[in-house]
Amino acid sequence: MPAVVKALAAHGIVRDYPKNAIIITEGDPSDSLYVILSGRVKVYLSEADGKEIILDVHGAGSYVGEMAFDDQPRSASVMTLEPCKLSVVTQSRFREFLKHDPDAVEHLIRSLIHRTRIASENVRSLALLDVYGRVARLLLDLAEEKDGRLVIAQPLTRQDIAHRVGCSREMISRLFKDLIAGGYLTIEGNRIFLKRTLPNRW
Repeated sequence: MPAVVKALAAHGIVRDYPKNAIIITEGDPSDSLYVILSGRVKVYLSEADGKEIILDVHGAGSYVGEMAFDDQPRSASVMTLEPCKLSVVTQSRFREFLKHDPDAVEHLIRSLIHRTRIASENVRSLALLDVYGRVARLLLDLAEEKDGRLVIAQPLTRQDIAHRVGCSREMISRLFKDLIAGGYLTIEGNRIFLKRTLPNRW
């Protein structure tokens, strides 16, 4: 965990949350951010009919809810994907922290810039890429090299992928079936391995 984030977490109250707990609801008033000490959370948008799209997933050493400090309602919802330990930092404590730690200000700015870039790329993907293109981009973004193999270590179901690329679970299942048959990927347990360079188009 970066030293700045660790110092920020020390200014909050540590709380435990079970899996599938909603810690932030889109549209609600906001006055706190959440530093993730352990576990993973998803940031998402949802409709009344139950449809949702996942904007991002964050794990230990990151934080969510920092956009609360413009005094506007929450712009997205956040739910735990597994049991989590979070440090809840109120707006007043966060402002006090920034006043006394210039490095934290730079870290926050860099984090916001990084997340804005990700958001821009997501918009680009939804607007310009077909479903396969969005799936391929997501897999490549998440893949890490371990023991000479490209692997997506974090648990990722077909429904998770569908929510992140904006399509149906059935479409993801068909794409995965074809990619597995073509020798491009394998699934071992709850991990996805990329065996060959994914084609530009499908």
